[in-house]
Amino acid sequence: MSRVPAADPNRPHPLRGIRRAVHTVSLRGIRSAVRAAFLRGIRRAVHAVALRRRSPRPRPDLSPAQEPRPWARAAGLVAVVLAGAWLGLLVVGNVRAPVGPMNTTMALRPSLSGGTKINVSPLGSLELDSHVAPVRLDVNVDQLDPLRSQALVDHPERMSGLQDEVARDVEHGTLDLAVRSCVAVVSGATALGLAVYRRPRRALAAGGLALTLLAASGATAYATWNPKSVLEPKFSGLLSSAPTVVGNARSIVTEFDVYQRELARLVTNVTKLYDVTSTLPAYQPDPTTIRVLHVSDIHLNPASWKIIASLVEQYKVNVIVDSGDTMDHGTAAENGFLDPIKDLGVPYVWVRGNHDSKVTQRYLERMKNVHVLDDGRAETVAGLRFAGIGDPQFTPDRSGAPGADASEELAGARLASALRDQRAEGTPVDIAIAHEPSAARGTDGTVPLVLCGHLHHQGTEVLAYGTRLRMEGSTGGSGLRAVEGKYPAPIEASILYLDRDSRRLQAWDAIRLGGLGQTTAEVSRHLPEENRPGATPSPTAPSLSTASPAPPSAPSPSGS
Repeated sequence: MSRVPAADPNRPHPLRGIRRAVHTVSLRGIRSAVRAAFLRGIRRAVHAVALRRRSPRPRPDLSPAQEPRPWARAAGLVAVVLAGAWLGLLVVGNVRAPVGPMNTTMALRPSLSGGTKINVSPLGSLELDSHVAPVRLDVNVDQLDPLRSQALVDHPERMSGLQDEVARDVEHGTLDLAVRSCVAVVSGATALGLAVYRRPRRALAAGGLALTLLAASGATAYATWNPKSVLEPKFSGLLSSAPTVVGNARSIVTEFDVYQRELARLVTNVTKLYDVTSTLPAYQPDPTTIRVLHVSDIHLNPASWKIIASLVEQYKVNVIVDSGDTMDHGTAAENGFLDPIKDLGVPYVWVRGNHDSKVTQRYLERMKNVHVLDDGRAETVAGLRFAGIGDPQFTPDRSGAPGADASEELAGARLASALRDQRAEGTPVDIAIAHEPSAARGTDGTVPLVLCGHLHHQGTEVLAYGTRLRMEGSTGGSGLRAVEGKYPAPIEASILYLDRDSRRLQAWDAIRLGGLGQTTAEVSRHLPEENRPGATPSPTAPSLSTASPAPPSAPSPSGS
């Protein structure tokens, strides 16, 4: 076998020269390419600088896709300002201030309706329509100062100057609150603006806008400030069960004439409420007033009798007026529902509604304390002269009979004729009663006050010839219909205060209780225009003339 000769280590490899040649060529090519590219870049940069110096600066491209949107930025800034202002008010926007014998906390809160809310824990709250602005004044009564309260008890003569003290305390507290709220709103909006935009200029713009909005809100509140709003407060919670907090009918006219005095009265009564802790003060009726409980549209709700009995006892009612629809179908089988009327302990004046039948009417006529009024019949009950007419329709199925509006107008005309006859005989009627508002409007000019129901909501209006129409809601919460809608209907009734001498309406309390399954309660005080402070007293208002023609009645909405 032949052998391959061994390679000589000193002999050059045949490929080594080729590798060296390729490597040399590659390095030279790379160096030359890099040098050429670098020179080209320098030339282009110099050329671009030269062109930029020769030619004007190009304008930015403002195509629709790149146009700024100022409205979007403005909306975002407003949102940041509102959120920051709200947070600022929540954190530092409240003031602890003494008001008379009480320690309170005052705060401004964002609100769509404005007004003032006084929380008297745990008794309830008091709402006043004091102003219209996007901010609400909240006053929380934290506790009663024992030293100042004891000083009032030991020195009753201090009560005479309590209104001035309360006015000064409220003035100092609101001034301090205004200053602190300004700082809180501006600081909150500025801080949130800085956190969102991270630009001092935008943050300062947010603070400036917040200050502008707060100033505008303050100007609106000042322009719409109504110090007499305390004359018609709305109570909720346990306070709605204490009529003495707002005084009796006589004191409404003679004592509720200035804001400071009424505010002092509220403070004094709250002091009394805290003093007796668990028991509310008993209602002391004014002997110069007659108290009428107006109910309507009970619609076979058995719970209504307990509510009516409670109102009779609480308000020391003299007489109850029921403007109809006590029943739902008017059948003889339903008559037993009416038996609790005998146990109410006061006279019960009743007119027939479109859900009440003649069978119902005859059953009620047999009760000793019930006064059924129909066809314009008049009776004197509890010192007042009443006249009324039953509804000419009987529609328990809620159907609308042809000519229904005309029949209601005719009933109103018959009642008005009876009222004029009573006046001619020297026995003028004080209160007229009809079920439907369209019939009640036919009495305009013949009686000072007419009561009605039917539409299941409360309302008051002064008719063209001076008669005041008072419409009651459903005292039965619309009966079985309370479960038909999404929300239960409220239970409504009214306490009417009439002067015993002139037999004219002095004020009324609108009572509103939560419907089926609810536990809310509200009582709001209302005054006739002639009894408001500053109004010209009209002891015989409205002036009614027997020769006044009855105006045409408006058509009635569909029956209930």
